[in-house]
Amino acid sequence: MASHGTRGQSSGAARLPSQLPLALPAVSRLSWDLGSRVVAEAEVLGSWEHRRSGRTLSAYDVTDNTVVLGVRTPAGRERFYGAAEEEFEEKRPRLAAADDWRRRE
Repeated sequence: MASHGTRGQSSGAARLPSQLPLALPAVSRLSWDLGSRVVAEAEVLGSWEHRRSGRTLSAYDVTDNTVVLGVRTPAGRERFYGAAEEEFEEKRPRLAAADDWRRRE
């Protein structure tokens, strides 16, 4: 019988991909379907691109206290993560300081 779980990880422990220049203490992973619906009409707070890989990060303002971060791989796969806006804003300067990430217009 096939297993659909991930070995060694608890189902409630979500983390941003390690390639990003910031880590947030508490994020929740959203399904692609939910994430894409939530950000469809949300205000974009900013978008950044990794210079070498083409990976992108977009931050969306979805509620007064919540942001959704969309991470797209070079192959076009997209994942969404919910986070506290205050925590994201506190770590946001790391994106500007990272040599290999640039802000997209």
